[in-house]
Amino acid sequence: MKYLFILSILGLFSLAACGEGGDATSDATSNDIEAATAFIQAALKGKYDRAADFMLHDSQNDERLDAVSRMQLSSDEKQGLWDASIRIHSRQLINDSTSIIVYSNSFHTENRDTLKVVKSDGKWLVDFKYLFDHE
Repeated sequence: MKYLFILSILGLFSLAACGEGGDATSDATSNDIEAATAFIQAALKGKYDRAADFMLHDSQNDERLDAVSRMQLSSDEKQGLWDASIRIHSRQLINDSTSIIVYSNSFHTENRDTLKVVKSDGKWLVDFKYLFDHE
């Protein structure tokens, strides 16, 4: 279980490789793909306060982001994740305010992961806990 948790986190972080995308939070949350990408890019680069701007806030999500921020990675792994590129495999719109995004990255090519993105108060935000609770 612990190994699966770490793989999921690494997969999530490695999604974030495509450039930083500017400082306009509202622009990055105008659609589900942009919100997911901005969240992961910030987390991958160690900017967890910035990642939190693109995340739905509740106790579980905040707790999980905090746990990820404390993970120790080797310098090679950090560099690999920093340099990775994102590949979106599928996007499923569940309804007008929820989507599921399946992705991978060029550093961990064998791992696909899933993010749930929800629209809240007109902004698309990552529901980070979904990563851990889905089958």
